Amino acid sequence: MKAWQLDRLGGELRFKDVPTPEPRPGSVLVKIEASALMSYLKAYVEGKLPAYRPPPGPFTIGTNGVGVIAAVGRDVWHLKPGQRAVLSSHFVAAENVEDPAQVLIGLTSSPEAAAVLADWPDGTLAEYALMPAAAVTPAEGLDRFEAAELVTIGRCIIPFGGLLRGRLAVGETLVVNGATGAYGTAAVLVAVAMGAARVIAAGRNESALQAVARAGGPRVATVKLAGDVQKDAASLREAAGGGVHMAFDMVGQARDPNATLAALHSLRRGGRLVLMGSMTADLPIPYTTLMLNSWEILGQFMYPASAYRRLLDLLRAGMLDISAIRPRIYPLAALPEAMEAAATAGNLECIVMQP
Repeated sequence: MKAWQLDRLGGELRFKDVPTPEPRPGSVLVKIEASALMSYLKAYVEGKLPAYRPPPGPFTIGTNGVGVIAAVGRDVWHLKPGQRAVLSSHFVAAENVEDPAQVLIGLTSSPEAAAVLADWPDGTLAEYALMPAAAVTPAEGLDRFEAAELVTIGRCIIPFGGLLRGRLAVGETLVVNGATGAYGTAAVLVAVAMGAARVIAAGRNESALQAVARAGGPRVATVKLAGDVQKDAASLREAAGGGVHMAFDMVGQARDPNATLAALHSLRRGGRLVLMGSMTADLPIPYTTLMLNSWEILGQFMYPASAYRRLLDLLRAGMLDISAIRPRIYPLAALPEAMEAAATAGNLECIVMQP
């Protein structure tokens, strides 16, 4: 089969012939129909993201995907050849221990999880992918979606994990900080699907905010942030008609904490703030204010394995509308060009590779 293999971060990336993987115990072999690119894949490949720890030796890059199961290994009982499935790069070791290791297949792991990534190094930018069964979710009943459309659901799964972590409930009001980014925009769409009564999309790009509001519908309001914590918090509370139940922070690479602090101070008593972004500055927490308002601050990395099933159920039921996320399709051989496009794609665009 053909696969994009990287020998090391900052090293040679080649489109080459490699052996098609053979199923092994606990594994599923999937014929890839579509794979979505991360915006930062080019920087990752070039070795410009030093916090990432890739698998040892050459490996196939690529994260989430959609495909058809070609074969399964021993100890796989429910997944069957011929089933359509979505693939998750996020994999948690299945052993019954207190803190099982977790990795992002085809991408990175923490130092203590390096052995897991060494066992499952290869991602989805290939004609076939061999994945652990726990990272494969059946996607039946979604035939109305072409593969290039369905793979954009990977944009939604990460914020869905954070909204589940924050216990977003039907009828609640939510602030999304970083709503003009790809994942922040998806968070707005998912929150609407989950039944939020009001979603406040917050960010600094007015035109991108308006695009998010159009995609999300009448329950979405926007607030353009000015960088002043108290003024921005007041604007968020005004847009919500009072303090919000939950704030979701998906801001990327922020150098100051002001927007996140504004989201925190927009909470009503008993509110929750979920952190899933990549802010590079520390977050100064007002201890007494936090205590007096009974606020919760929750960190969340990725999503539980069950989240993909629930997210696909929202899609099947017509509650989640992903039509606003537009796929731009490239052939698998055109990865260098596609990585350039992904680095500059808008928040409602998704760069998709197809074999």
